[in-house]
Amino acid sequence: MEAMELVTLQMIAVFALIVISLVLYATDATPLEVTSLGVICGLLILFNLAPVPDANGVNQLGAVRILSGFANPALITVLALLVIGDALERTGALDRGAALLLRVGRGSAHGVVFLALVSVLLISAIMNNIPVVVIFIPIMQAVATRFNRAPSRLMMPLSFAAMLGGMTTLIGSSTNLLVSSTLVDLGERPFGFFDFTIPGLLLAGVGLVYLLTIAPRILPDRADPLQQFQGDEKWFVAQITLTENSIHGGEVIAEAFSENSEIRILMVQRDERSYMSPMKDFVLKSGDVLVVNATRKALLAAAKDDPSALHPVRDDAGEEEAAGRWNVGNQMLTEAMVTPTSGLLGLTLEEIHFRDTYHCVVLGIERNSQVLRQRLTKIPLESGDVLLIQGQRDDVMALRGNHDIVLMEWSAKNLPATHHAKSAGVIFFLTVGLAATGILPIAISALAGAVGMVITGVVNVREAVRALDPQLVFLIASALALGAALKVTGGADFLANSLLLILGNSPTPVVLSAFFLLVAILSNVLSTKATAVLFTPIAVGIAHAVGAPVEPFAVAVVFAANCAFASPIGYQTNLLVMGPGHYKFADFVRVGTPMIILLWIAFSLFAPWWYGL
Repeated sequence: MEAMELVTLQMIAVFALIVISLVLYATDATPLEVTSLGVICGLLILFNLAPVPDANGVNQLGAVRILSGFANPALITVLALLVIGDALERTGALDRGAALLLRVGRGSAHGVVFLALVSVLLISAIMNNIPVVVIFIPIMQAVATRFNRAPSRLMMPLSFAAMLGGMTTLIGSSTNLLVSSTLVDLGERPFGFFDFTIPGLLLAGVGLVYLLTIAPRILPDRADPLQQFQGDEKWFVAQITLTENSIHGGEVIAEAFSENSEIRILMVQRDERSYMSPMKDFVLKSGDVLVVNATRKALLAAAKDDPSALHPVRDDAGEEEAAGRWNVGNQMLTEAMVTPTSGLLGLTLEEIHFRDTYHCVVLGIERNSQVLRQRLTKIPLESGDVLLIQGQRDDVMALRGNHDIVLMEWSAKNLPATHHAKSAGVIFFLTVGLAATGILPIAISALAGAVGMVITGVVNVREAVRALDPQLVFLIASALALGAALKVTGGADFLANSLLLILGNSPTPVVLSAFFLLVAILSNVLSTKATAVLFTPIAVGIAHAVGAPVEPFAVAVVFAANCAFASPIGYQTNLLVMGPGHYKFADFVRVGTPMIILLWIAFSLFAPWWYGL
């Protein structure tokens, strides 16, 4: 009796910690890391003072068990994938995937987003959700950049679409396989491949409609925090040299860069002739130098395949051009302003020998929004001119002490290391392929992929460490600790038994509906896998207790366990998009809760009819 009272007190304490942590997470009353560490400390103290012994008298919730989340494969997987994702973004390796979506979607933002979400949903039905989301995160980032949208408008729908697709087949999610294997252990018939595909497609359809119509109205419009310091986009006078491999060779000028509204061609220089405001039917060819007015984002997009096309060709260019430090290694882009007392006033970039002196190259000049119709190297500098500068990090940072120009450090950004794009792509697809085919577990393949990115020089150790998100480390560790405590103290069983007690002799469809809602709520507190394992035996017991078939209750576990939409801790794909989308805990609550309610209503109305209850 005393032991039972002790367990009951422990259970109450765990419930209290869960409620307190969820409130703090949702309200941002304290930093996420502080809340997570507080939860872990609370559990350590609680179960040190009031242990839960097993049959051998060993505490089941000792420090090793509670702290094991820091070494959990799920955490290692997420952190490794963050490094891989950062490497892909730095190299622009998956920009072609985004370009394909843009072409098929015919340049429409709504069309591209629709195609992306449908593609993710369908692929997730036959492939593990995690690699699917990993593939599409950099693609969606590129789409967001193309349409000038905040990543927070796209990342959460991406994760949710993958989770919806995972509901439609047996292999769509590892959660589904866990439920099926647990049924076998309980002596029940396992699921076939398409046993719940029809109801799964119904729920996926309802969820997709929500993501395309209602979710965009409540998703946060939260850009990269660094962008708030960058101000409005400047328009620079720059020049683009059409190389032999340029896709614009042979195009009429009216079609060149038509997909990019932030590039305006001012002049074309061909050999010794200059064509000011050329006619729309003017045909471009290799070797042409285009003087353009463009934003820095548009310039980089235009020269993605050949960054050197942005480097103005000097009249006295020699072999040192190709050997310049701005053509090798990891490059950085930044802005610098010419000071009123600068010694560069009235001089052109050629006269200054800017590249030889500073080991950096000027890609563009912005002068009080004026349109300058001259080649970049022929423009005399004036006070207040803003120079768009490219160079290796050390060379750019060396400009700090220069009295002729003021470095705007907030504008510094790493350029895509396109020379590493092939290596990054190969490592990425090997990582996904090994995980998707089951040759290696996702944790091992992801970790090997992250290490491969560092070994091959795609990212260095410092860049890899900076890609890690400390908030995710503490969030996952605390969530896993709470899940273990809820399971060991019997909290999940207590909730299920309480449900049956409350419902009494209610009709079977009511019991099924209430059971779905309970599992869906807990899937946002526990992990989806833990919820599936805990509630499959309970589902079988409830079905037997009310005299109903086991299948609809087991299917309810599959769908409800995959409804971890209202929390970033329930499913790994939510954790994967939390960083790139710059989300807060409350964002998932606000956007995910209506999704859960809609799926619950759809299941409650459709399942009783489909299963003849």
